[in-house]
Amino acid sequence: MGTVTRIAVLDDYQRGAADYADWDSLGDGVDVDFLHEPIPRERLPERLAGYEVLVVMRERTRFDAATLAQLPKLQLVVTTGMRNASLDVEHLTERDVTVCGTGLASSYETPGVPTTSEVAWALILAAVKRVTAEDRALRAGRWQTGLPANLGGATLGLAGLGRLGASMVGPARAFGMDVIAWSQNLTTERAAEVGVEAVSKDELLGRSDVLSIHLVLSERTRGLFGALELSQMRRTAVLINTSRGPIVDERALVDALADGTIAAAGLDVYDVEPLPVGHVLTNLDNVVLLPHLGYVSEATLRDMYEQVVQDIAAWRDGSPIRTID
Repeated sequence: MGTVTRIAVLDDYQRGAADYADWDSLGDGVDVDFLHEPIPRERLPERLAGYEVLVVMRERTRFDAATLAQLPKLQLVVTTGMRNASLDVEHLTERDVTVCGTGLASSYETPGVPTTSEVAWALILAAVKRVTAEDRALRAGRWQTGLPANLGGATLGLAGLGRLGASMVGPARAFGMDVIAWSQNLTTERAAEVGVEAVSKDELLGRSDVLSIHLVLSERTRGLFGALELSQMRRTAVLINTSRGPIVDERALVDALADGTIAAAGLDVYDVEPLPVGHVLTNLDNVVLLPHLGYVSEATLRDMYEQVVQDIAAWRDGSPIRTID
């Protein structure tokens, strides 16, 4: 395998990737560029045409077949995570471009709640207790502009009961909440194992005081929560999404928040990321917005980038690891 000359590390918004792994260990003749700003989709081919290796953050920058076809030198793509819905892996495979990923960050394996679930709880508390709304009001000279709700005795609904969904249960119990769950594949055995009640989708929507989404984005889950589903929720309910933006119909959510179909939302993910300046969501007072911080911590990023360097080194040695087909 030939020597890699140029590597582009995309989406390094926190400007930490250069320090989070030993890129020098890749040896001489390797030129690594760290790109800190999002690249407009139409400029991706022009900006990246000279690179043999792309390092991409899972589902931040979309690379469809048309874009990838304009990157003639591309030989390796490394994505954080072991799946990336924004990357046309089939196209890359057909071109014999190697695709590698990273495994579960060790920060997820430490005791306690995973960082994504911590962010979900931050959004729940901010929305239910009106943290950001009252912060804005207080800075503007207004005092106690609304009434926070109580979590004790309320019902947390989980859409998805995998690793992240299940990690929401402990904190909910500590707050004195009842917990129900639904997903398309959820079994009563899995629900019993986690200690929650398995319900139908209609029950999930109708009974949840807080509905938190923990599903993988796929064609089956895209648009899973639209206008009809939001209309089935309580007017006092709060919707939390730390999974992927397109799982919720964004236009329907904006309308539901604007007309009071639901009380509030807490969002860490969006249809387009970064969220465009002036987006309608930024003008709504009953939504708490975060810039996709669900998995962002120094420990997690260090682990991811260390694995990225391992992937590149193994590929250069002719024995790729953590390959994605």
